[in-house]
Amino acid sequence: MVWQLEGKSALVCGSTAGIGKATAIELAKLGARITLMARNEAKLQQVVSELKAIADLPHDYIVVDFNDHTQVEAAIQNYLSSKPAFHILVNNNGGPPAGPILDARPESFLLAFEQHLLCNQVLVQSVFPGMKNAGYGRIINIISTSVKQPLHGLGVSNTIRAAVGNWAKTLANEVAKFGITVNNVLPGATLTGRLEQIIENKATKNSRTNREIEAEMLAEIPAARFAKPEEIAWAVCYLASPAAAYVNGINVPVDGGRTGNL
Repeated sequence: MVWQLEGKSALVCGSTAGIGKATAIELAKLGARITLMARNEAKLQQVVSELKAIADLPHDYIVVDFNDHTQVEAAIQNYLSSKPAFHILVNNNGGPPAGPILDARPESFLLAFEQHLLCNQVLVQSVFPGMKNAGYGRIINIISTSVKQPLHGLGVSNTIRAAVGNWAKTLANEVAKFGITVNNVLPGATLTGRLEQIIENKATKNSRTNREIEAEMLAEIPAARFAKPEEIAWAVCYLASPAAAYVNGINVPVDGGRTGNL
């Protein structure tokens, strides 16, 4: 029973594909009512229909553009003015474009900061009162293993992910006394559209084949395979559940053993 989420409401960001969608599905299987948040309304409607086929609950969605934290803040405040509070928040957003840090323009850092840290901040500020009143809150941030070990060719991402990691640890220390936990899930190479894009970009830049790039990446993973999105989602489900009530302020790599430190 400590894994069950009946009676809980979850807001899952970036949830029309990849890890975000898998997380929404797995949380719904555990009984949570899901609110999706992303920018493509047609895709949001499709995922809601999939969720209702899993569990006949009033799953719904919010349309936002994570390029503008003021829009995100207005949307979540408007939603909460007439809907139940959330017990679970999953902060998830597509990573910044790949590339060496020397090539990155200042604007790239500002946009990534907006999309990841500022949007996380306004969402947390909006859902916190409801979590506090319920005496139950789970804030889970999907970040990257670069929080522990920077990844080659992801200069902007490495920088912003570290900022989000330290933001999360600071927040965890402040809200724990209210029965709210804050933790980070750090996916390794996962079979998503973003991974395909990274492989394609590396292959094009280095005049190599996608298969060659994939082989090099797999050679760095002790498990010798890429993760499936649902394998990342299962870690989120644990952290969202009552079973993880005393797990707070940590990074959880889900990477098949790739990260070179503890």
